[in-house]
Amino acid sequence: MHEQDKAILQTLVSVAWADGHFAERERQLLDALLESFGADESEATELRSYAATPRSFDDIPITELSYSDRRAALQHAVLLSWVDGSQGPEELAILERLRDKLHISETEAQPLIASANERSRELLTLLASDA
Repeated sequence: MHEQDKAILQTLVSVAWADGHFAERERQLLDALLESFGADESEATELRSYAATPRSFDDIPITELSYSDRRAALQHAVLLSWVDGSQGPEELAILERLRDKLHISETEAQPLIASANERSRELLTLLASDA
């Protein structure tokens, strides 16, 4: 797994902990992303261990995220915000805090978030049809 992928996943762990707990569905998404990013077993174990401890936005490795990595992290965070099947005001506030932390302007973030929301809703529809 590339270092920038690890930094994106660490960012997502901070987002998952933003509401004070790291839910099982968030853990499942982390596992899916570990697999999709090609993490080997030691990398997966390291990141799961990292996620076991409460994290805050202060733990986001901002200096390890390039311009495009920060945008990818924001879009992945949108997917994470839908993990329980809906996106409420608390998730929207967390995404806004993340956008600010990642130094992405509101103007630039709007289409990124909109496309990630659309993909997330499509995935939810696909998952519901498989159930």
